[in-house]
Amino acid sequence: MESPIVALAESPADGVIDFAGLLRRKGLLAAAPGFPSSAGNFGAPAQTQATTILAFKFQGGVLVAGDRRATAGNTVVYDRADKVLEIDRHSIMAIAGVPATAWEMARVLEHSFQFFRRTQLQEMSVDGKVRALSKLLRDNFGFVMQGVGMVVPIFATHDPGADPAARLYFYDAMGANFEVTDYAATGSGSPAVRGILYYENNWGKKPLLKLNEDEAVTVALRALDTAAESDTATGGVDRNARIFPVIKIVSSKGITTLADKQIAALFKKGVA
Repeated sequence: MESPIVALAESPADGVIDFAGLLRRKGLLAAAPGFPSSAGNFGAPAQTQATTILAFKFQGGVLVAGDRRATAGNTVVYDRADKVLEIDRHSIMAIAGVPATAWEMARVLEHSFQFFRRTQLQEMSVDGKVRALSKLLRDNFGFVMQGVGMVVPIFATHDPGADPAARLYFYDAMGANFEVTDYAATGSGSPAVRGILYYENNWGKKPLLKLNEDEAVTVALRALDTAAESDTATGGVDRNARIFPVIKIVSSKGITTLADKQIAALFKKGVA
């Protein structure tokens, strides 16, 4: 067997310029997105992925929605995954990426916010919450570089001391956070979703910020339904199995989870 020490001495002309790339070339590590994989031993199975999520500000706060499908390669692993997670009374984290990593991040955030509230007798600031999620993503970046555990979330919260009080952020895999004024979307179906939200915000009957709750839910359902038409990893609405997206709203009243019955009625009226 070729010695790893000898292998490490290979010339960069072979296309291997880092340790992770060398492992992939030798078939000892699953290929990351964008990297060719050699036909070697120890190939890792396809990771479970949760995909399309979206959020936008409307008249009543911030609406956050996600389809329910989780996939591994071209296999549907689960059709009732929850990608929109409540972190505290006024904060929502929506996940796109590997659910195992994302759900653990959500649990760590939830406990961190609770610990701060109980020890300091006050809520953590929005900036503190945003940076806490950034740190978790940054700490996970080593795994991302190995091709495992990537998470690209959206974070929505309500800050009564800010103007506007509705706050919405999206992240990259390295932990950089970006506050947006109108909408955000990530995951494999996000290009279609962003197109729909851009159109509605600029040329729809009303800008997103002026929509009422029913109108906002209808726009979210149309966006996810459009994404599901072109992206097999996005589940959309399964009318036969009665599987609908998870939709939550964060506002001054806290977090409201929309019932499937309400979503079904709006889907029938405004989409189907």
